[in-house]
Amino acid sequence: MQKHGKHIHHPRERICILDVEVDNLTRDELLAQLDSGFVVTPNVDHFMLLQKDPAFRAAYAQADYRLVDSQIVYLATRFLGKPVREKISGSDLLPAFYEYHRDNPEIRIFLLGAMPGVAARAAERINRKVGREIVVGQYSPPFDFEKDPDECAAIVDRINASSATVLVVGVSAPKQEIWIARYRKQLRRIRIFMALGATIDFEAGQVRRAPAWISRSGLEWLFRLVQEPGRLWRRYLQRDMLFPLLVIRQRLGRYCREQA
Repeated sequence: MQKHGKHIHHPRERICILDVEVDNLTRDELLAQLDSGFVVTPNVDHFMLLQKDPAFRAAYAQADYRLVDSQIVYLATRFLGKPVREKISGSDLLPAFYEYHRDNPEIRIFLLGAMPGVAARAAERINRKVGREIVVGQYSPPFDFEKDPDECAAIVDRINASSATVLVVGVSAPKQEIWIARYRKQLRRIRIFMALGATIDFEAGQVRRAPAWISRSGLEWLFRLVQEPGRLWRRYLQRDMLFPLLVIRQRLGRYCREQA
């Protein structure tokens, strides 16, 4: 298949887990067909937030690709008897994407997210690796920017003023998905939208990624908790602990999402 140009989109197999349909794709299949659309990467925390957050569910409903981002979710699909073929985490997807499009001038990326200076450092490192200016713009928005319509309008203008055709947003869930869903129609040149969490931090070298064996064992959450306990303890030690119970209920045919 040609890397660039038009692709024929075949119907994709989807698997339902906790009332959310996820795509059963390998990373290579995804890269070959991803020429437009809104990409989200559900992990355990997303599934738990989606149980009770209607705005998050509405944003997810707009997504064209929902990729299993977590080894625990991958193992849950196996437990349910409908395994996805591959875990595709956002932190693996972005480097694979820019390497795949290294020589494709139509792919120009804007990075939105991370702390001041971090997105700029990520852009510089990615461009150095690719050998061209594939990242054409970046911005680290202020805290709670999504609640400020003027700031959001300025961000839309900044992205539209760049030549970017791909937007990568890394400001944590559910902010990033809801922001994309709300503003995507105003971003005239953007063809691919990716909500990728901490990926900009990883690309900048700001946050260290878990070693591969930790990711494979399903303990990446513990590695990240040790790195950022103040920010992540509530997520991992309170909210997400119910995930296995909900999956067991689904296996037994007793799962029912709480209505918000």
